[in-house]
Amino acid sequence: MANEIPSREGLIDRAAGLVPLLQKNALRGEENRRLPEETLDALTESGLLNMRVPTRYGGYESDMRTVVDVIAELGRGDGSTAWVTSVFAISTWMAGLFPDEVQDEIFAEPGVRVSGILSPTATAEPARGGVVINGKWSFNSGALHSSWNTNAAVLLTPEGPQPIMVAIPMADLEIVDDWHTMGLRGSGSVTTVARDLFVPEPRVLPMGPVLQGQHRSRANADSPVFRAPFMATACATVAAPAVGLARAAKESFFERLPGRKITYTTYDSQAEAPVTHLQVAEAAAKADEAEFHARRAAELVDGNAAGAKPWTLEERARVRLDLGAACQRAKETVDILNSASGGSSVFSTVPIQRIQRDVQTLNLHAILHPNTNYELYGRIACGLEPNTLYV
Repeated sequence: MANEIPSREGLIDRAAGLVPLLQKNALRGEENRRLPEETLDALTESGLLNMRVPTRYGGYESDMRTVVDVIAELGRGDGSTAWVTSVFAISTWMAGLFPDEVQDEIFAEPGVRVSGILSPTATAEPARGGVVINGKWSFNSGALHSSWNTNAAVLLTPEGPQPIMVAIPMADLEIVDDWHTMGLRGSGSVTTVARDLFVPEPRVLPMGPVLQGQHRSRANADSPVFRAPFMATACATVAAPAVGLARAAKESFFERLPGRKITYTTYDSQAEAPVTHLQVAEAAAKADEAEFHARRAAELVDGNAAGAKPWTLEERARVRLDLGAACQRAKETVDILNSASGGSSVFSTVPIQRIQRDVQTLNLHAILHPNTNYELYGRIACGLEPNTLYV
């Protein structure tokens, strides 16, 4: 399918154009614990969900830097929307690793949305022509709005357990509406359940090769976008919502600053207080650091993919380091500005309190957790083997 590929700047402009709508709908998303249909429709119509769709299906195959910059801009409007978009981007990319006949099935629906889970919390047993899966996947962001899931499972074989990825139509899964949380409430990250579910062999991928950047798609074999290893791709992508939340905190703070005073002091204008100057300067520096780390990770993914360069173990760990640093610096940015926002900021109609809860939730995620990522990089820097397969 021939299609015009928008430029990075063009896609960022589209994302920026959605920010007012995302800001308007953010509270509704929180209250309903899922993205509003108006938000989903706008994302689809903007074409931003095509960034990781193969070009032969009308997608853009956008590079990682573009994906990060676009999702960060969406995060300026709403953290939950940015997070779900990042999951769509990763899972759509993952769909491009399956055999071409599976991709034909997944992308037969124009504008199809694909979500997925990396944690192998279900088990699979060999069966004639495929596997039978039982288990559940919690924190399944975007599942309520998807047609397909690309999920991890553990295949039980006589040779021992083997991690796999499976492509499953959402219609085959049970949804448990259990997403009652303090942050990223609008992401609708519910639990999905498989009960004696048969998955045909073409929809099963060994995870080991996937983590190393190997896949079964002939049509995507020469595409730089699909050359990158899974963890580097996923980690660079999910750094973007944190960057967007740091931007959102700055914007929210400065919108409320004019006319605010510091109660129980002689400062009739918060903007004139030296403590405010120190706070906004420190927050700006930390927000810049978050962007640096997210973009460095994206540029490493793009650079290695473009040159078909083999990844070193240190580079793989550095992407995890950059992810952790981006999340930590974004949280520090938000914490400073939230603390400076005063008692009136606790009302649900004031964005800064939601931004603070969203960025806190990101930092608690097992893959995004700063200390976990720092430890992994430190182990490798000190000459030790990694203590995880997810690198």
